Amino acid sequence: MQRYDHLMFTDAVRALQSADGSADMYANSYGARTHALNADEVAFVASRTSFYMATVSATGWPYIQHRGGPAGFLKVLDDHTLAFADYRGNRQHISEGNLAGDDRVSLFLMDYPRKARLKLQGRAAVRATSDDAGLASELAVEGQGRVERVMTIALEAFDWNCPQFITPRFDAAEIAQLVGPEMDKLNARIAALEAENAALKDRS
Repeated sequence: MQRYDHLMFTDAVRALQSADGSADMYANSYGARTHALNADEVAFVASRTSFYMATVSATGWPYIQHRGGPAGFLKVLDDHTLAFADYRGNRQHISEGNLAGDDRVSLFLMDYPRKARLKLQGRAAVRATSDDAGLASELAVEGQGRVERVMTIALEAFDWNCPQFITPRFDAAEIAQLVGPEMDKLNARIAALEAENAALKDRS
């Protein structure tokens, strides 16, 4: 796997960094990092319930697609490979079509409550389930439907992004975890109020 700066910092980017005074800072920080997924990245990927994936079309336009599922639907196969199952969707096949001409992808993984984000660059391969039934079975998520394809991503580079300007957001499971035992009391109170409201309507 490459260093993220070697892959993403073009001459034009480095010129802007030099003008801004940040070139040396990045040269030092990226030189000290590991360039294969370690336990922190693996745990982060495994806990995501969604991610964004960018591809590039034959017309040169970027296209971003959202993918979601229960935690663990995006799997780490090894320290440089990710994979997920592809299910029946709107049948536009834009990402798949783009990858037929350019296999490069960029993934954005967000953790809104903790204000963290992981950026990954790689090369994606799309395969029919019949070509790798074992992997398709491993990636399948109960309740998501029939797996039509599997996608593997050979990572080229990754980087953690700064938390600045990430607005914390929480899904239902995260809210329940934060509220803890009080959630049961809150739900009971809501149910009681709804019953009381229904009874008042019946009297009117």
